[in-house]
Amino acid sequence: MIRTANAAWKGDLKSGTGSINTESGLVKDATYNFARRFENEKGTNPEELLGAAHASCFAMALSHGLASAGFTPVKVSVEDKVKLEKVGDGFSITTIEINCVADVPGISESEFLKFAEDTKKGCPVSKALTGVTFILNAKLKSGVSA
Repeated sequence: MIRTANAAWKGDLKSGTGSINTESGLVKDATYNFARRFENEKGTNPEELLGAAHASCFAMALSHGLASAGFTPVKVSVEDKVKLEKVGDGFSITTIEINCVADVPGISESEFLKFAEDTKKGCPVSKALTGVTFILNAKLKSGVSA
């Protein structure tokens, strides 16, 4: 399976603006800018979208793991807090705090915590965040002639 999202940016970092779209159309022409990413202006940004991707994957994977072991989750709620920090000369995503609350009848807390820990390491988005192969296809549309 391949899922597609795209983004475009116009202008410089501080005064420019970008837009994001997803293949499904759920995110369509969502705008983002410097203030939304590095300050507290309301609106989306890459870290918020990353958090949404990971939280949704984690919730699904944890529910699957529990159900595969014979536990029927009533509800698994996940909130990711994605921390973007200045590191050296640039910025890095340094931490993702996963806050998970689940209603799972018949499971002990220690069993549940084991499933949650396994999911933290094993859900597909968690795995991608530990290291992914990037394949770059880059093309210059216009520029300076050599």
